[in-house]
Amino acid sequence: MQKIVVLNPKGGSGKTTIATNLAAYYALAGNHVVLMDYDVQASATRWIAARPADRPAIDLVKAFERNSRMTRAWQLHIAAGATHVIVDTPAATPREALRDLMRDAHAVVIPVLPSEIDIHAASHCIGDLLMCAKINPRDGRIGVVANRVRKDTRVYQSLLRFLKTLEIPFIASLRDAQAYVHAAGVGQGIFDLPRYRVRADLESWEPLLTWLDGGNRGSNGGDSLSSRRDR
Repeated sequence: MQKIVVLNPKGGSGKTTIATNLAAYYALAGNHVVLMDYDVQASATRWIAARPADRPAIDLVKAFERNSRMTRAWQLHIAAGATHVIVDTPAATPREALRDLMRDAHAVVIPVLPSEIDIHAASHCIGDLLMCAKINPRDGRIGVVANRVRKDTRVYQSLLRFLKTLEIPFIASLRDAQAYVHAAGVGQGIFDLPRYRVRADLESWEPLLTWLDGGNRGSNGGDSLSSRRDR
């Protein structure tokens, strides 16, 4: 079972967008996917509720809920046979919660928006992962994704300079595109949409998907395309 944690303590960084699109991608590929929603805003939960019946099913764990009549372990139980667990974390995740969230994680994806505030927040997030969650940056589990970018802007160039100073791999740049908004509103990911409508966006995901599948761990692939074939 592959566990992927999408993390950034700053709200509005696009964690749910990345988590739901990863869930849609792996489900469309025929996997048994579980989406764990730790965010009390329940955006991922509403996305699942809106998902059309003719789309590949995705299991949901409402990890933000607390039920005094159940043990926490039972509330967070993953169904037998699950192949991929995608964890959508909340904003302002406490440092002391990081170790539990990271337990058994195969990959940690950190989305960063192109703004000075977000760059600063991402730097602190990475520091907390290394110090509090005791993740070794050399084991290739942490990757940074530039999210909602417009490559011809000055702030994007500033973000690139920051990311290239990190010991953490910079994996991909995802465009600021309306396709994500349209897909999210109907419980889908861009991988569920007709390819001709989202071709450029699908290509921007290729480095991240390759990295998650173990193809380029430890390398910076944010501006390159992988050789992944269409599914």
